[in-house]
Amino acid sequence: MLETLNHWWDAFLSIPHLSRWLTAAWLLYLIPLCGWIVLQKREPVATLSWVLSLSLLPYVGYLIYFLLGPQKIKRQQLRRHQSRTGLDTYEVFCPVDEGCTELAMLAQTTTGLPPSTATSVQLLVDGSATYEAILDAVRQATNHIHLEYYIYNPDRCGQRLLEALIAKAREGVKVRLLLDAVGSSRVGRRFLQPLHEAGGESAWFHPTRFRPFTRPWVNMRTHRKIVVVDGRIAFTGGINITDEEDESLRPDAYRDLHLRMEGDVVRSVQQVFVEDWVYATGQKRKDFQGTRLWHATDNGIEGGIAAQTLVSGPDSSWEPIHRTHVAAIHEAKSRVWLVTPYFVPGEAARMALTSAALGGLDVRLLVPKMSDSRLVTYAARSYFDELLAAGVNVYEYGPRMMHSKALLCDDNLALIGSANFDHRSFRLNFEISMLFRDRGLAGRLAQLLEGEFAVSAPVHLQRRRSLWRHRLPEALARLTSPLL
Repeated sequence: MLETLNHWWDAFLSIPHLSRWLTAAWLLYLIPLCGWIVLQKREPVATLSWVLSLSLLPYVGYLIYFLLGPQKIKRQQLRRHQSRTGLDTYEVFCPVDEGCTELAMLAQTTTGLPPSTATSVQLLVDGSATYEAILDAVRQATNHIHLEYYIYNPDRCGQRLLEALIAKAREGVKVRLLLDAVGSSRVGRRFLQPLHEAGGESAWFHPTRFRPFTRPWVNMRTHRKIVVVDGRIAFTGGINITDEEDESLRPDAYRDLHLRMEGDVVRSVQQVFVEDWVYATGQKRKDFQGTRLWHATDNGIEGGIAAQTLVSGPDSSWEPIHRTHVAAIHEAKSRVWLVTPYFVPGEAARMALTSAALGGLDVRLLVPKMSDSRLVTYAARSYFDELLAAGVNVYEYGPRMMHSKALLCDDNLALIGSANFDHRSFRLNFEISMLFRDRGLAGRLAQLLEGEFAVSAPVHLQRRRSLWRHRLPEALARLTSPLL
């Protein structure tokens, strides 16, 4: 059989000039695309990954690039002009000459959201406590409930929250539920129908329906987890609505971290939701009539916790959350503790971590022993040798999946949100994180992370050197990570 196939292939290639035509077609396909990719000015590893995939997989590689390749959408102007039209927005920004820190200015300039304050910030550990806090806030709602999620599953957790939303919608509370079309693909029309009948609304972020002659937005998702109740209470962090994150239902539930906030900073979280809702639905300001977006008693009241909302997505080339992470690490004087489920850093982030360790700081990295993606796990481990050699203390958490996303610098700076420490979160996903400057909050986060480090396994450089059989999959995983 093999000899027959070889014979036919040799006969095929023996056709006059066929090999020349095939080579010419391959070059005509490859050169323009590779030139376009190089002009994207991405990191060398990302550029090399796409060039290799296009070269080795002619035409199939282009299909992959068409579906998953780097894309920028012209959403920034839409956000600033359409979604903020008629809304009460920020008029006073952090003045440069009045003690505004460089980090706060960086975050403000790249996101358009100025520093603010919170009167209360509660750290919620794991799904059970988070869901109870959200349900309690939902039951107290009197005007509106806004929710945005990457994953919302129609399981026990999802059904329980939906029933609470339906009950409030029947009372006249305005309920708006924005779901990512890929992450929440298990949610169907029948599941949401009772909410619609009660007067609630739902919308899909970047639906996956086919649109002729248009690049699909399969690779650009809203990874945000947002709940805003009456413009007074806001929740955000890493926890989705799914039984997989409720430890009271599953012993193998994800280990995760979420936030409950009150105070003026809720206003900026509300603004993020409104922009996403308007973008996804095409609605106007008039559609929010009857909704008190800003809570009068909290709006403008100076809280005791310095807070700032960070957003990023493919609509902005500044990568605000990425830049803020790197800047915060460079600013640190004594310690840098990072916990993330997916660790695929770019060169700037990797240099920041290793430079901090080489400079004598207490630098620690906590990742899951095995994430929900073996490829991502191998990609993360491919960086361990460099980190360990520089003096970074690396820990692997298990057996549960570590899903928390937090950065602690020194004794007063904490960054918590939905963004992982990888290319996807920094460049492709729409993310939200919260930046705090507060010794009390940072102390609570430090105490929590110390407990996580205590039950995690440290990674040793000598042990890493003996695991030669893992080096090839790790190298391949790092090479393909920009394509994820």
